[in-house]
Amino acid sequence: MRRPDPTPTPLDGVDVLLADLDGVVYTGPNALPYAVESINRAQQTIRVGYLTNNASRTDASVAAHLTELGLSVAPEDVVTSPQAAMVLLADLVPAGSTILVVGGDGLVDELRKAGFRVTRSAEDSPAAVVQGFAPEVGWSQLAEAAFALQTRPGRDDIPWVATNTDWTIPQARGIAPGNGTLVSAVHTAIGRLPVVAGKPERAIFEAAVARFGASKPLFIGDRLDTDILGANRAKITSALVMTGIDRAKQVLAAPVDSRPSYLLGDLRELFEPYPDAVTSTEKRSGDTLVTVADAVVRIRANAVRIERRGSSSIELLRAGAAAIWGTGTAIYALDVDPGLYSEA
Repeated sequence: MRRPDPTPTPLDGVDVLLADLDGVVYTGPNALPYAVESINRAQQTIRVGYLTNNASRTDASVAAHLTELGLSVAPEDVVTSPQAAMVLLADLVPAGSTILVVGGDGLVDELRKAGFRVTRSAEDSPAAVVQGFAPEVGWSQLAEAAFALQTRPGRDDIPWVATNTDWTIPQARGIAPGNGTLVSAVHTAIGRLPVVAGKPERAIFEAAVARFGASKPLFIGDRLDTDILGANRAKITSALVMTGIDRAKQVLAAPVDSRPSYLLGDLRELFEPYPDAVTSTEKRSGDTLVTVADAVVRIRANAVRIERRGSSSIELLRAGAAAIWGTGTAIYALDVDPGLYSEA
């Protein structure tokens, strides 16, 4: 008699693993627990690429940092939001145009490699503005962008491309403002929004799939509103790892378009069986029960309760998420057991 197939892992059938960096591989300069060992293990059998919205560094500097952490990474393994921005910019302005840059070396390097002239001054009549995060960006750079972008009589508005609009960025000391806050400052001054190259837009995902020749990629991120939303828009299977920005409370409240295919406590779970959520109806009470491994969540009317915690907090979170998402009801209309978001 044939034995049933074992429960698949998130990596089964995957040909390219795509990983975000901040909050997935490292926080600030330091590797996150189990990240390097897990990625090295994956790289033994499949291609690994890296996607980052952080525009402050070049692909070579990112690769060097990852190599110092113990990974084997070449610059061509890194897809950056400035690289995706260059693809967008090429369709918006003529080749060789002068571009006003707000950002750091990562953005300047890609502009020059793409054949554009770089300026920091609106007085040079730039054909477009490209904006990305760098720690040194301040009022003067933001003001130059606003001066170049504001509407003037008798002149068409010039294009504005943002590498990304992440509101926050994880650092070793905590969570800091991201490029989205800087983009918002310029938006407040000029009253319009940029075209966005990085996550959650599709450009950076499509660039990665094309570069690595992926047919069944898996993308790992730590943010629902950029990483997971972007992967879903690009129709890429996604995993949210609970080592960065978003935590259990955000997972349970995730809107439909920002829900991941997998929830991981850390990257070791890429190689572990990933049991399905099983939904059943209790005959005696009519309540709905959602089971993941040995964790069980009960739904009675609008109340979501822990029936059995099980042996793993991540399994409990998976059960809670499946239960809440399966109701089709916004989380603010549900009475959710606090143990579901304080436990995991």
